[in-house]
Amino acid sequence: MMTRSQQGRTNRLTRPSIAIAAAVAVTAGVVAAAPDAKTAQPGPKLSLIAASASVTLDSWKEDPGVYLDLGTYLTSENGAFELKVTRKSYKDPVVAAQIIRDGKKTQTKALPAGLVKDFSGLPDFAQISVIDAAGKSVLEKTEAFCPNNASGRVRPDAPANSKYPQSCPVNPFTLGSVWGVENGWAANTYAGYYSDAVQLPAGTYTAKISVTKKYRDLFGIEDKPQSVKVTVRERSWEGEGGGEGVSASSESSAGASSKTDAHAGHGSAASEHAGHAAAAPAAASGHAGHGAPARTDAPAAATTGAGSTFNVGHGPYPPAPPALPWALKKQATEKGALGRQGFSAAAVGDRTGQTDGSRQAPGVQPNAKRPAGKATVPDVPKPDLRSLPAYGITVSDGYEDVPGKDYLAFSANVWNAGPAKLVVDGFRSPGKELMDAYQYFYDADGKQVGYTPTGTMEWDPRPGHEHWHFTDFASYRLLKADQKETVRSGKEAFCLANTDAVDYTVKNANWHPDNTDLSTACGQENSISVREVLDVGSGDTYTQDLPGQSFDITDLPNGTYYIQVLANPENRLKETNHDNNSALRKVVLGGKKGARTVKVPAHHLVDAN
Repeated sequence: MMTRSQQGRTNRLTRPSIAIAAAVAVTAGVVAAAPDAKTAQPGPKLSLIAASASVTLDSWKEDPGVYLDLGTYLTSENGAFELKVTRKSYKDPVVAAQIIRDGKKTQTKALPAGLVKDFSGLPDFAQISVIDAAGKSVLEKTEAFCPNNASGRVRPDAPANSKYPQSCPVNPFTLGSVWGVENGWAANTYAGYYSDAVQLPAGTYTAKISVTKKYRDLFGIEDKPQSVKVTVRERSWEGEGGGEGVSASSESSAGASSKTDAHAGHGSAASEHAGHAAAAPAAASGHAGHGAPARTDAPAAATTGAGSTFNVGHGPYPPAPPALPWALKKQATEKGALGRQGFSAAAVGDRTGQTDGSRQAPGVQPNAKRPAGKATVPDVPKPDLRSLPAYGITVSDGYEDVPGKDYLAFSANVWNAGPAKLVVDGFRSPGKELMDAYQYFYDADGKQVGYTPTGTMEWDPRPGHEHWHFTDFASYRLLKADQKETVRSGKEAFCLANTDAVDYTVKNANWHPDNTDLSTACGQENSISVREVLDVGSGDTYTQDLPGQSFDITDLPNGTYYIQVLANPENRLKETNHDNNSALRKVVLGGKKGARTVKVPAHHLVDAN
């Protein structure tokens, strides 16, 4: 069982990058005026605003540090702010361009080379200065900005939904992304998962937030800094009764409204961040392999980049539930509903005029009955399954299950480059243990025009799994230096989910895929049918960190090896191209039995283990 401080660290790791502030609309009147004509540039008008004049932030004694979510937003008017970020291959640098749309006319404006180095957002976008009550400067820092972050409308006639993805991807082998702030919308400038905590003692401060000069010049943003009063309160688990209230030593200076911050509950039911309180239990029932209780800490940021859903372990990252939206916190506070009660009182979900990011992606529904008629594979677009090089590579022991063993754990992703999504239905005959699986094909209008048998689906009853797996989707092998197989993972059956946005610039990429978490895609033990989908542009990360899935390296000699990720190993799935299904990642094993080591050389320009 986790200690309070461990829970605090877990809470910190899962701070969201997609918390929404729907009440930004209230502040629409403070949008800055347009830049002077001489500085105005083609494209949308961008402005920095503050949603509130003051915020209260918490620092926990067990895990000290303050996250500077100051409630400042970048608004886009007179058109959407859109960036296309790509790299040709892992040998090429990441490049970015602004896409300016004016009716049917589209203009592409290349951003300076080297400005964007990865897919996490625009680096050093926001400049933050903090002074204390005595007027002394105590902090100067910059933050990256993901335009897909925490979006909300700033005026009632803005589009009801944003067409842009819900986050910036963090998979180190991402190939392409689209970032954008919808016309009439605003995006939070807080860097979320990419932001480190800062050390600020309890007290009152004034924060000044501005857009750095290089971006003001690049996008024609007026130099109009925003000031926000900040109250930092120190909290402790001691005396908080499981995190349901504020300790007496800190409550007097905190102010009642701060009880409804994103850390309220901090381990209790309220700490489910309200937005995922209803949905999380289904996901948190575990989907081991996609995340088992025994997994090691991930060496990467705490989100998949696929969206605001609950990919519990379905990838190398901890689950990333969204925080309670600012508008709902404010609503609960104004109604006098504080603490744990306040969270339950705030209704969460998508509805008219609100897109708070707390929803869980709806499950896709299979056909009502198994297909009839002759199986055919028509000449229509098909998926293109590709493997990413392994990452998140570590050495682990056999836990309590297999003591005295050494294992090479890793994360692997198979993604769909399109131009058609992969759709697989499973149907079970009454009383049968396995489902019969079928792949479906569709024409350009989305009409089903064919199907073919493609193996089976099996129910995995192990605690932490308990879902239906599609067999033979991928296999994992450890190859010797001569690239001949030496060890094979026992894991080849999966429940498919769109966990990672690998390349949203490919043809027909779906920027808002369904079934982005296991609880919507994998069915129940008594399911009669299941539909699993891998959408265009998205991939499914599976973490091989358990004995039987990871590679047993106990008796392997030190030296160079390759981890092979192989999609569709038996070619049972119909694709546009079977020649790009394999990816290799070089590793170098060292150390001694019981203390093995692994070095992971950079894969061309991607230096991430």
